[in-house]
Amino acid sequence: MRRDILKTLKKEHDALRGLFAEINDTTDRAEKGRAKLLEAIESNLMPHAKWEEIVFYPAFAERADREGLKTHAEAVLEHHAVEQVVIPEVHAADVQTPEFAGRVKVFGELIDHHAREEETTLFKMARKLFSAEELSSFDEQYEEWKRSNTAAMVVAGEKGKIGVKAAIKSIVG
Repeated sequence: MRRDILKTLKKEHDALRGLFAEINDTTDRAEKGRAKLLEAIESNLMPHAKWEEIVFYPAFAERADREGLKTHAEAVLEHHAVEQVVIPEVHAADVQTPEFAGRVKVFGELIDHHAREEETTLFKMARKLFSAEELSSFDEQYEEWKRSNTAAMVVAGEKGKIGVKAAIKSIVG
């Protein structure tokens, strides 16, 4: 069976949906469980999002028509909103509080919305813009990238920025 980046990204979306379902089923007393699940969510989400932003979205934008560029702009802004606002807000809340639970619920809803839009709109466009060979090549590149030092540095940098923003939000309120 031929590799396909769109199928790989969809599988990762499904895995994230499962992790969000698990974290949403926790109680305020599940401090360790919530922290572990949040780490799992971010460990799955960050490499995925960063690769899309660095490799896939720019390649998509190069070939897209006006409607595709609009879809691309929506996807990029959704990434930025989650990375710059939502994740730091989640981290600024104590994991043993209803506030954390509410923020994680919104985080999951935004990820699900974004994933559905990608799957129903952007991926359909991508199937027309890229050959099966190109989608296979993207999948191979993505797998290699996730194992690379570059990916580790990019993800660590994002986590550092999130940590700083979360610290400021928890201080300022």
